[in-house]
Amino acid sequence: MSNQLDQLKKFTTVVADTGDFGAIKEFTPQDATTNPSLILKAAEMPEYKHLVEQAVAEKKSEGMEAVLDRILILFGLEILKIVPGRVSTEVDARLSFDTAGTVSKAKELIEAYAAEGIDKSRVLIKIASTWEGIKAAEELEKEGIRCNLTLLFSFAQAVACAEAGVQLISPFVGRIYDWYKAQTGTEYVGAEDPGVQSVTKIYNYYKKFGYNTEVMGASFRNKGQITELAGSDLLTISPNLLAELAASEEEIEVKLTPEAAAASDLEKISLNEAEFRFLYNEDAMATEKTAQGIRAFSADIVKLENLITELMG
Repeated sequence: MSNQLDQLKKFTTVVADTGDFGAIKEFTPQDATTNPSLILKAAEMPEYKHLVEQAVAEKKSEGMEAVLDRILILFGLEILKIVPGRVSTEVDARLSFDTAGTVSKAKELIEAYAAEGIDKSRVLIKIASTWEGIKAAEELEKEGIRCNLTLLFSFAQAVACAEAGVQLISPFVGRIYDWYKAQTGTEYVGAEDPGVQSVTKIYNYYKKFGYNTEVMGASFRNKGQITELAGSDLLTISPNLLAELAASEEEIEVKLTPEAAAASDLEKISLNEAEFRFLYNEDAMATEKTAQGIRAFSADIVKLENLITELMG
């Protein structure tokens, strides 16, 4: 029997959720995702400090924003040397409610990759799943810039992303689980896990109604959440859980299939801005976790700026 990681790779695209190149090399994923917190964590590691120093040396004269962008690109370039597929690079979380600003920054990042010889097909621009972020992604997708909508916690966000023609979404399984566990004190397991249920519903909805948007479960707390979503288009997994999967030879059963999705009793809906905002606001978990995520990513960008300031003297 092959290990669980190898089994999973047969029916789900495995993505590494890390900025640590060593971990990416070890587990040979198809793609890799980063976010401000992961980049900060990697930038603080001695083995990657040279990339931050390189960005400072190259872009110091252009100011903080240019240095920050260069750090993202340098990490992305190193990741693309390892993975055969795509890297997700995140727009500054402080632009989460700025459609025009998000579009502009996404184009700058794509142009920076292009200057390094990287085709835009190998880059996903990560954007928070606010209404403004979804509208920015809709505009970018029309121009051939593929997007990964992150900090996604609600069905309303998922529907709006699909209708906007977004390439990929990242529903945060573990953070949904965290919220419901804190509210109820229940240790959810298997198919009873609210995070698992959320991704399952989104996957079934997309497949039943023919949306091409890819579903990539993210933010896992345990191995069971991952195996319950076997069959999802993609799953982005942290190095510690990739290691757990690689160390286990338990059999994995495919849980998500287009056939099961087609047989589901989901009904199609369409959301304008007012309808989106109302449905989203009705979901206390989603509104709290999205806001919390944006605050946390923004705070980590500030920490990264402080690290850069020290290096800039």
